[in-house]
This record gives sequence, C-alpha cells and structure tokens, in this order.
Amino acid sequence: MSTVSPDVLVLGEPLVEVSTSEPFRDGATVRLAFSGDALNAAAAAAAAGARTALLARVPDDELGDALVARVSELGIDTETVIRVPGQHGVYFTHSDPSGRRQFAYARSGSAGSTLCPDDVAAVVENAGVVLASGITAAVSESAAAAVLYAAEHARRFVYDPNFRPRLTSAEEAAATLRRVAPLAELVTPSWPDEARTLLGLAADATPHAAVSATRALGASTVAVTRGSGGVLVGTATEAVDVPAVPPPRVVDQTGAGDVFAGTVAARLACGDELLAAVRLGAAAASLSVQGRGGTGFLPTLAQSRAAAKEART
Repeated sequence: MSTVSPDVLVLGEPLVEVSTSEPFRDGATVRLAFSGDALNAAAAAAAAGARTALLARVPDDELGDALVARVSELGIDTETVIRVPGQHGVYFTHSDPSGRRQFAYARSGSAGSTLCPDDVAAVVENAGVVLASGITAAVSESAAAAVLYAAEHARRFVYDPNFRPRLTSAEEAAATLRRVAPLAELVTPSWPDEARTLLGLAADATPHAAVSATRALGASTVAVTRGSGGVLVGTATEAVDVPAVPPPRVVDQTGAGDVFAGTVAARLACGDELLAAVRLGAAAASLSVQGRGGTGFLPTLAQSRAAAKEART
C-alpha cells in the first residue's frame, strides 16, 4: 500500500503529443510535447491548488525520463508513476484556433495501456478524489478494469466519459458509463454529440434531458459541458446553468474538457461546494485555450477565480 495521500489521484495514460497547426502532410512542421487527458486533468488539478498524483505506467527510457520530468514540472506527484518496459503511446494532432481538430493515435499495446487494478489498489484508498475518464477505459481491458476498481473503491469518484470513436465503439463507451455512473459522485458528459450518443437521446433532446438520463443511471450529480453555452449542473433537487467564461483569445481548444474535469475534482477535494467548483472549472477551461496543446496554458487558481468572478458581474 502506497503512502502517497493526494487530494486528487488521476489515472490514465500520458501521451507523447506531436502537433501541427498545418493540415497533416509530408514535411509539416511539428511540435513535440506531452499531453493526454490524464496528464491534462492532473496538471489542471495541481494548478487549481490540490495535491495531485498521476497513476500511470510510463516506459523506462529516455523519452519516459523527459515525460516524468514534465509531470513533475507541472506540480504533479510522480511517486505513483510506474516505470516499465514498453513503447510510448503517441498521438498526432492538427488544430487551428477555430477548434477544428484531427487526431491520429498510435497507442495500441503501449506501456500505458497495461494499467491494471493492482496498480490502483496500491493507492486508491488514500486519495481524496479519484478522477478517471472513458479514454482510459477504452485503451485496454486491464485499464477498463482499473477504472471500474477505482470507481468501486474510491472515497469520491469523478468520471469524464470523454468518448473517442477512434478508440472504442459507442456501445462499449455507453456500457462503461452505465457501470461506473452509479459509483460516481460526479459525471461530466459533453454536449451535444457525446451525451446524445452515450445516453441514447433523440436528436431534439435538450441538455436537461442529458442531466436526467445521467442521473437515472445512478450518478449523484452531473455537469453537462456545453462549450460556449456553459455548464448545466444537475443534482437531486435542481438544475443550474453556469455560464461560460469568454476566453481572452483562442489558440487551441485541445484539453479544455480535461482542464474542466481536473479543476472541478481539485476544488471538490479542497472543500468547495459543487457549483463553486464548476464555476472555477468553467473559467479554467476557458482560459486554457490560450495555449497550444493540452498543457500549453494552465491558469493559476487566482486567475481562474478572477475570471469566474468577472463572468458573474
């Protein structure tokens, strides 16, 4: 049993990110970085003031050394990073400020995809809040089992469905959501495509229907993210609209949803009420699009609080 006791434990696979602002083509200029939903969310949680640890398997090579150094640089505890032989998961992305993105993954059989329940068992009970996503559940059977184990044993569990059609089918992603929702304190589906697809909603359904359908699966609370439309928060007693925070500028929207989930998990772990945590998460996600890549710009807690306060005035 690990002695690490983070406020927030994020589990998943950090990825090598190869990005370009040009369409994919031979000779395109690219940038090497480290990203992936788990790393983005963990970095956001740390920036939001939580003691954060990343539970991940990372190859024991020079590129892995650089990745772990970046994890530490982002203020994330690396004691729960497990170094193993194997290959890195990589994704290639083209994005532009309008938000149009292309992704190509090379992660099948990666070291990160071998995450398993035994890895989670060593640390999960020490964490205040555990955050996991549908991406982690999609990369392998053992990683999916790790997510379910975390949901079953965490004190507080936050789940971001984060459906990626190139990683899994809608049927499998929906089945995972049905398994973990009853165990989750908070589920954060995105609107409209993800929520409609995974919840089986009609084309004319509303975000309120997504809240109702997710709560019907057993989730205690729901935060339906709607991009520039803000966030619809649903509890047992009410549904509250949290407005979006207009970003100062848009460079790259990659990872904004991860920043939202990580920030909310952090603030819940630090004692904030749900709506206060969501407001800060919405502000942090909006501010994050000023940077390139999933961790290109991570607002401080003070910056997120200032932006959230301004949005309410």
